[in-house]
Amino acid sequence: MVRIKGGVASRNRHKKIRKATKGYKGKRHTTFKNAMQAYMKAGKNAYVGRKQKKRDFRRLWIARISAALRMNGDRYSEMKNKWLHARMEIDRKNLSELAVNYPDIFAKVVELGRKTKKLA
Repeated sequence: MVRIKGGVASRNRHKKIRKATKGYKGKRHTTFKNAMQAYMKAGKNAYVGRKQKKRDFRRLWIARISAALRMNGDRYSEMKNKWLHARMEIDRKNLSELAVNYPDIFAKVVELGRKTKKLA
């Protein structure tokens, strides 16, 4: 039986990892073992970060809407409930855009929420 060595495949695999960890500090980009650990950890953190990004933006949008409502003398939780009863299907992202960039239109949306009656 012929002996098969994996030198070329191993070298290519190592080069791929080293290329991915380019710019990391110290041995984390040169030594394969340390580079592999750094690569795996970075991948895990990137995965977690993609989930946290959604939470962070939702918190930002709510904070912006709340700040704009406070200037009008309203509270976010109450106004969100009124918008729900008014069957307004505008999301938080667009509401925060209105609150920051178009305060006059946002004031009209708030006024619409104030006029609604609670459903039975």
